[in-house]
Amino acid sequence: MFDIMIQVGIMFTGVIAVTLSQSRQNYQYACLFGLAGQPLWVIALYTSEQWGILILSVFYAYAWWRGFKLHWLSTGKLKLFFRKVMA
Repeated sequence: MFDIMIQVGIMFTGVIAVTLSQSRQNYQYACLFGLAGQPLWVIALYTSEQWGILILSVFYAYAWWRGFKLHWLSTGKLKLFFRKVMA
């Protein structure tokens, strides 16, 4: 059951991230879903002992992190988001 939940999480975060990355208006949200799925990838790959793809997932996480830095940290959008949430 746990394995199925992990796979469903990977599916949803992956499909949403890829779809958003192709959007002209909401592309900045793709990295959020991409990063959210990375722990699920690590769990799935570690438990199945797929070490090569686990290393590849580290590179994917780095790519999503770069998108997060570019679209959220360097633009100040994250600060604006938290100001709205905390207000």
